[in-house]
Amino acid sequence: MYGYAFLEDFVLLYPVYAVLFAETGLSPAAVSSLFVIWSVTAFALELPSGLWADVFSRRLLLVAAPLLPGAGFVLWAFFPSYPAFAAGFVLWGAGSALRSGTMQALVYEELQRVGAPGAYARLVGRSEAVSLLAVVAASAVASPVLAVWGYRGLGAASVAACVGCAVVGWFLPESRGGGEGAEEPSFGSVVRQGWAQVRGEPAVRRALVLVVVLEGVTALDEYVPLLVRSTGVAASAVPLLVMVVTVGDAVGGWAAGRGVRWLAPVLGVGAACLAVGSLGGRPGGLVLVAVAFGVFRWAMAGADARLQERVGDGARATVTSVAGFGAEAVAVLMYAGYALGSRWAGAGVLMGVAAVPYVVVAVVLGLGARRRGVHPES
Repeated sequence: MYGYAFLEDFVLLYPVYAVLFAETGLSPAAVSSLFVIWSVTAFALELPSGLWADVFSRRLLLVAAPLLPGAGFVLWAFFPSYPAFAAGFVLWGAGSALRSGTMQALVYEELQRVGAPGAYARLVGRSEAVSLLAVVAASAVASPVLAVWGYRGLGAASVAACVGCAVVGWFLPESRGGGEGAEEPSFGSVVRQGWAQVRGEPAVRRALVLVVVLEGVTALDEYVPLLVRSTGVAASAVPLLVMVVTVGDAVGGWAAGRGVRWLAPVLGVGAACLAVGSLGGRPGGLVLVAVAFGVFRWAMAGADARLQERVGDGARATVTSVAGFGAEAVAVLMYAGYALGSRWAGAGVLMGVAAVPYVVVAVVLGLGARRRGVHPES
């Protein structure tokens, strides 16, 4: 799983694709329209992909998932134009949707099969950490490759990473589906099972909402570069300070699975670190921001594990995709709120205000646990 996570995000085009678009002659409005195409594709396929993962082989979907953006990167590097960029984002969005929900369901059920479901949060959290480190590594390698071989070299390397990811996906274990004589579930039965679990199980609903809120709000990490710049540092120092936050994020993922009983208070501490570090307006405060994002990554892994523990196998990927769909919707609301708030406040204030949802979640978790007389993770 770690190899899959690394190769999936070791894409050398990541740090420079916006530059490629601009050098091809696209206006900012045209580039924004490409992002809309990307988002709409992911939204449209998020729920269907969950159904496919519960009906068909999850391993085969994970093989196909990286090949789709890989095909898009070929178009970008060798046929740069607006139609090629748009097609590439459609393929990328489709690949992301195929993976979303599918990987979580496969990993949890395979761990369950070998009697180790408790290792899920740790495994998924460390996988996220590996993905973040892959992005850092790709950013470091992209500059020399671009200087020597240009965008075609970046495209070829990105495609190679996607193909390697698909090969790794082929060797992922899968004990369900695909067996000779095995009866595959129907789309209708999966939908009914998923709906019955969400409607009839309060524990599933609570876990679902927790994942949606935590993952949706944390999408504000896209604005970390703006937060760094707002502290007054030189533009050349921004990548290094962003890397500090990225490392904190990765450390949180690596620590996932430990201390989950303290989810509510630790989440509160993370919110406080985000608020203080952001509102301080000083570069040193970014250390607190790094701690905050590490806490949030740790909490998201715990929330994901909680959801997997409560969902039944028949519609696991479908319900997980519902969570992904909800998280994307919350993320869009956060982006809109940031854009609106930017008319009156700077990046530090806006990121500090983003701590409020985490405080609310921490309080609700704490009160709910106290009312039930159990630990917050119960």
